[in-house]
Amino acid sequence: YNQNMSILPNEEAFEDFKRQCLASENWLKKYDDSGRQVWIEVLPDKGINSPKVHKIKCRMSIEDVPAATMYDVIHDGQYRKEWDTNMMESYDIARLSDNADVGYYSWRCPKPIKNRDVVTLRSWQVKGDEYIVMNFSVKHPDFAVKNKFVRAVSILTGYYVKATGPNSCIFIYLSQADPKGSLPKWVVNKASQVLAPRVLNSVHQAGKNYPAWKKKNSPDMKAWLNPKQNKLSYMDPALLSIQKADSLENVDESSKLDGQDAEDSS
Repeated sequence: YNQNMSILPNEEAFEDFKRQCLASENWLKKYDDSGRQVWIEVLPDKGINSPKVHKIKCRMSIEDVPAATMYDVIHDGQYRKEWDTNMMESYDIARLSDNADVGYYSWRCPKPIKNRDVVTLRSWQVKGDEYIVMNFSVKHPDFAVKNKFVRAVSILTGYYVKATGPNSCIFIYLSQADPKGSLPKWVVNKASQVLAPRVLNSVHQAGKNYPAWKKKNSPDMKAWLNPKQNKLSYMDPALLSIQKADSLENVDESSKLDGQDAEDSS
């Protein structure tokens, strides 16, 4: 890691994210129904260094919402409150560049598991009819771990949207995230596979409802398309560092779960 290297993703990072979204090698299909698929990455080496938490990928063919609208839905924090039922709190902390910011997000977990939060660096890119939004966890000097939350880690999470027609698109969500705590990994991996199709459903529905909602809610404000509208204060990206999963302590929640760790049926 070179100090002169910026923490901000470069062109290569966007290209690599797109490549992963479109790759099929080393991906195992776990779900396929009505235009929606879910895969998990299966790496050839299962050695000591293989990641405990799956990388998961969800793909959906959308026939009735334009790519640009789905891109707006991903970005629009005000609208997210309308459709993201698990969200507790979400806000942008600071701007890092015209196409990157740092933000906070917390979400409800099913009882008795503790709720989770993340601080992430998010960046985005539009190239012709392709849209990418991606994030990873960072350490921010003013946003330490809070007591009532377990700080989760997004190793890499994001969306790739590509137009397939004026009113249709391919929508891909890719994520490798460690919820921390001490949840058995089979619980984490199972949950992500079960929840993913549900999330796709709600995002698709959100896309259909967005134009009508946006008409009534600051219709001309889209700071992600018009950086001049962005009122967030700037922050030097050098003040942030990448949040590694292993530097956060695990909070013991194991007593709260039924089932045995051995059931790594993934």
